[in-house]
Amino acid sequence: MGIIELFLLAVGLSMDAFAVSVCKGLAMKKCTMKKAMVCGVWFGGFQALMPTIGYLLGSKFEQYITAIDHWITFVLLDFIGVNMIMEACSNKEEEELDESLDVKTMFLLAVATSIDALAVGITLAFLPNTNVPVAVVFIGMMTFLISTSGVKIGHVFGERYKKKAEIAGGVILILLGVKILLEHLGILTALF
Repeated sequence: MGIIELFLLAVGLSMDAFAVSVCKGLAMKKCTMKKAMVCGVWFGGFQALMPTIGYLLGSKFEQYITAIDHWITFVLLDFIGVNMIMEACSNKEEEELDESLDVKTMFLLAVATSIDALAVGITLAFLPNTNVPVAVVFIGMMTFLISTSGVKIGHVFGERYKKKAEIAGGVILILLGVKILLEHLGILTALF
């Protein structure tokens, strides 16, 4: 996986955390850099932890599913992407987020926003030439930066960008899944 793909993957994965960070910022009466960084550490940490767990699980089964690994990657990334877009476009009311940054609240939010990163970690086990430690650190750092910014943006701009961020993240993951499939099938190489 090249740096551009890794960057797009990190940005796509961080969009759920960004959306929740925007809501956190919106709920805060006073938004300090410390509060924004607490969100960033929680979300960035879990976005790094979950793909690591996924990779360890995926590498255990790699020998059994190498022949279809590109299809698994395609299906997982596209499923996650479509799900993100559907959630963003649904009209159901979301639960009200409060400004609390206590351990229980942040743990639950961090796990909820990083489940898709677990599935992506499984796909990392099947991608050739991927430096997993670098990828995991990059995903975590990118999510930290985006989430920290999300709190500040949410405090200033509110709900305006939440839906758009989730849709953009979903589209990025779908396109990344399609690109990986087309590369493995040799279609992209033949076209370019």
